[in-house]
Amino acid sequence: MLVVTGGTGFIGSVLVARLEQIGAPKVAVVDWVDHDAKRLNIVKRGNLAAIVPPRALEDFLERDRRDIEAIFHLGAISSTTETDERKLNETNVELPLRLWRYCAGRGIPFIYASSAATYGDGSAGFDDEFSGQALRRLAPLNGYGRSKHRFDLEVLRMVSAGEPRPPSWSGLKFFNVYGPNEYHKGNQKSVVCHLHAQINSSGRARLFRSHRPDYADGGQLRDFVWVGDCVEVLLWLWRAGDVSGLFNLGTGKARSFLDLAKATFAAMEREPAIDWVDTPPEIRERYQYFTEARMERLRAAGYDRPFLPLDDGVATYVRDYLERPDPHI
Repeated sequence: MLVVTGGTGFIGSVLVARLEQIGAPKVAVVDWVDHDAKRLNIVKRGNLAAIVPPRALEDFLERDRRDIEAIFHLGAISSTTETDERKLNETNVELPLRLWRYCAGRGIPFIYASSAATYGDGSAGFDDEFSGQALRRLAPLNGYGRSKHRFDLEVLRMVSAGEPRPPSWSGLKFFNVYGPNEYHKGNQKSVVCHLHAQINSSGRARLFRSHRPDYADGGQLRDFVWVGDCVEVLLWLWRAGDVSGLFNLGTGKARSFLDLAKATFAAMEREPAIDWVDTPPEIRERYQYFTEARMERLRAAGYDRPFLPLDDGVATYVRDYLERPDPHI
């Protein structure tokens, strides 16, 4: 049996669907089914061994410890606007620390979600080098990023000190993931999902204008990565069995928001029509103008599959999901 925390969420539910498709062992999903869209994310699945509320996780793990083959820890407080540091620490630091120690004590592989939010404004670069010097120079901009960074630092401390560790472990710094099953995320949904809704309702899209002279309006750059590619990396790490480390997960190629908007219009077979709006003053000083994953370390570890180009990924998302009556995978 495999355990997927956050299994009714975005990346987690797509992973559960892919595990079913490849005939993997049954999956125990650990999550709150507290939103109708999250229920729809897993209602089609026939590979569920259990749906476990997070409050019952530790009892479940103790009861079923002999049957667990790997833990994919994707559950977290992922809102970038969450300000309750105590809650962030309990969920994003203390819980994965307990899971790490559980896996270390029982010889279970452990794969967890870190985040590109740990890189802050990007001024320290986007190098996923796993060392104290590299990690400690990062300065996340919000509570979510800081909590993810604290756990990465704790992993570094434990590994450096020679403390017990899982037989294989990986942390993934997800960049700008987009794709099906993100519909419960509200304002945290991907930009392409928001653009599709805007174009459907008005025929027009809204993008932030640039407030820097070195970037044109819509020229702000992000590393947009298709959720299916993220899941393939998760599966590869699990199957490899002998790969451990902290890895970026993007495409390695930044693209502009204008590129993203044009790809969405093209997929919807409409001519681009864009309204430029000011970046809200409350986020303007912290707004990132460039993110791009350095992917050399994951490639050096042996992952050699290509990543879906942005235009193809947006076309797939729009035509195969967003434009259909049931957009869930």
